[in-house]
Amino acid sequence: MKKSILITGCSSGIGYETALALFRQGYDVFATARDPEDVFRLINEGLNAHQLDVTDPDSIDAALQWVLEQTGGTLYALFNNAGYGQPGALEDVPTFALREQFETNVLGLHELTRRVLPLMLAQGYGRILQHSSVLGLVSLRFRGAYNASKYAIEGLCDTLRLELEGTGVHVITLNTGPIRSKFRDNAIKMFEKNVEVEKSRFADMYEEEVYKRKANKEEKDRFTRDADAVIDKVIRALEAERPAPRYHITGATTLLALFKRLLPTRGLDALLRKIQ
Repeated sequence: MKKSILITGCSSGIGYETALALFRQGYDVFATARDPEDVFRLINEGLNAHQLDVTDPDSIDAALQWVLEQTGGTLYALFNNAGYGQPGALEDVPTFALREQFETNVLGLHELTRRVLPLMLAQGYGRILQHSSVLGLVSLRFRGAYNASKYAIEGLCDTLRLELEGTGVHVITLNTGPIRSKFRDNAIKMFEKNVEVEKSRFADMYEEEVYKRKANKEEKDRFTRDADAVIDKVIRALEAERPAPRYHITGATTLLALFKRLLPTRGLDALLRKIQ
């Protein structure tokens, strides 16, 4: 029997590439995206796709009903991948923008997890893959809203692992580092939408670090990887008899996680201030 997986945030990047890769490997993939135009595109490309806005409970209900009707009421795995970044110094990020960041990255993830847990507990098995980040392990300036959302995911994952011990349901945290995708482009759109750059004391730094640096970062940064790096760990998490509770993805994640364990706080801060 095919293993079924529901994936959120499949419009592009990691979600899209993962959905395609798993579909080609024979998984029963249920790909979702918030924008109906992206859903139509996914369907035209041969994927089984449906609209899902993780901030909308009714949308979650409809998507889960769609999945369960096709699987006979079962679900092997959920990959909570949907999310975005809201750049800007914390003093420049309006509270409503921080709230929106949490609505998608944290609360939507939590709600969808809660909806599938009773099903997985009843069937006695399941895999829940939660997309965190290297920025759930360490913090970088001008990423405060995103840092906070990923730190929150870390807390949810660590707690769920304890609460689900012995149930057959595994919670796996994916700490991705820099991956080539539209993530940075989308982040800049949110930055321009919600941050009043001209009024910020960081205006000059924004020009250098948010715009110019980001424009060329992916090609020049030796730590940035293609989505294949994530797909490899997703497959391990889905197919291992006992999946690891956490997978570090990219060398940047591995190094920074190590530095956090080894360096004193001031030393780590000094290192992180140099990273753009």
